[in-house]
Amino acid sequence: MSGRGPGGARSPFTGRRGRAVPGDGPLSRVPAVAVFAVVVVVFAVGVIVGGVVGAVLLGALALGVAGLLAATWPRLGAGERTVRVLVLVVLVAIAVGLVLR
Repeated sequence: MSGRGPGGARSPFTGRRGRAVPGDGPLSRVPAVAVFAVVVVVFAVGVIVGGVVGAVLLGALALGVAGLLAATWPRLGAGERTVRVLVLVVLVAIAVGLVLR
């Protein structure tokens, strides 16, 4: 995976070597596809299981999203911040909805 999009332009979603987080830290060696797959599986299991267990799984995802958002906040533009905060709000709303039903 080259981390490049159509026309050879670098994808905004991957860093060097097609990784999810550019840099030298431990997350820099994790393939973006693996992170996406884990998030999709945890989200699906949380929604399917439902109840408190599902809400806890979605809450864990929300904490991860909040941590990444806090770590990348200075580097994000206004549009990127808006979309990521919206994703966080929707994730928390779904988790709360699982507990209340």
